[in-house]
Amino acid sequence: MTNNDILKKLRVALMLRDDQIVEILELVDFRISKSELGAFFRAEDHENYVECGDQVLRNFLNGLVIHLRGTKENPKNPTAVLAKHKAQIPVKEGAPERAEFKAKPKDEERARGDQKPGQSSSAPKKKPFKKPAPKVQVVEKVKYNFGKNKK
Repeated sequence: MTNNDILKKLRVALMLRDDQIVEILELVDFRISKSELGAFFRAEDHENYVECGDQVLRNFLNGLVIHLRGTKENPKNPTAVLAKHKAQIPVKEGAPERAEFKAKPKDEERARGDQKPGQSSSAPKKKPFKKPAPKVQVVEKVKYNFGKNKK
């Protein structure tokens, strides 16, 4: 995986725009233009493609830490920063709202009856899985002398 791939994946995962990335890089006193930044996101076979160097990625990651966490003097809540980014993304008309994927509590799954998609609620329910009885120990309390003579 190249530095360009890492930069692209972080940009998508954190929902960052080019101007936000430029601002993040300026937090660590690293100046770059939007056009230079756009060259990193091009396809490798494009004529204007530029390979992202270690210095650019390192400065971006350091700036990202400051952007999300803040400084010691002025700490930030990373989830609030990410929510702010999400709120700034314009919603397309006619597009359904993006579903959030959250893990459901196991109690809720048990209450549903563990139905599969397409299975009606009137279908016979499977019996819940019962744990097998605990195994009985065959060897009980054996005393080892570890080479010591018996008295």
